[in-house]
Amino acid sequence: MPLIGERAPSFKAKTTHGPVSFPEDYNGKWVVLFSHPADFTPVCTTEFYAFQKRYEEFKKLNTELVGLSLDQVFSHIKWTEWIKEKLGVEIKFPIVADDLGNISALYGMVHPAKGTNTVRAVFIIDPNGIIRAILYYPQETGRNIDEILRVVKALQVADENSVATPANWPNNELIGSKVIIPPATSEKEARERLEKASKKELEAYDWWFCYKQINST
Repeated sequence: MPLIGERAPSFKAKTTHGPVSFPEDYNGKWVVLFSHPADFTPVCTTEFYAFQKRYEEFKKLNTELVGLSLDQVFSHIKWTEWIKEKLGVEIKFPIVADDLGNISALYGMVHPAKGTNTVRAVFIIDPNGIIRAILYYPQETGRNIDEILRVVKALQVADENSVATPANWPNNELIGSKVIIPPATSEKEARERLEKASKKELEAYDWWFCYKQINST
């Protein structure tokens, strides 16, 4: 199984949008690669509906969605046709057909204790092809798509501003939508931060817990 900070494993596959070379075809874009246990299943259907409903929000963040399961491509196509016909939503992102299971094995998406289907894995990959976050859900629990969207936003804010985001950002219980400044790296810097905080030139609980407001979308 690949780890956070490593390059996303490469693969070539068939999708509902034609062949893909991953992640090379997405250079310069963020990607949410996610697996689902099977087509034509209730929980997975609700997830795809929810992903599509937020598709434009992901696009605004320069982020592409890529689904995957062990089903064949014709099954993916028939399932998306059903979603469009019955639920009134067109799935506009590709779904990878991993019918041989090679990609799922490469990414550690199959949990032996849960049978032969893929679990609900999520890999958030940055424009350089580096895995930045990994989320795993059991088959019986549907994903919170808003949380996945939040993680993408948080990673982009962190990269652009060299900061960290607190729990529940942008609605943190202590500092709201503000972000955390990296800790001081020397005694001198720690003293300077305390002095600035005492003069209200810096927001801080202590020298190691400083924060600020940034402009973010």
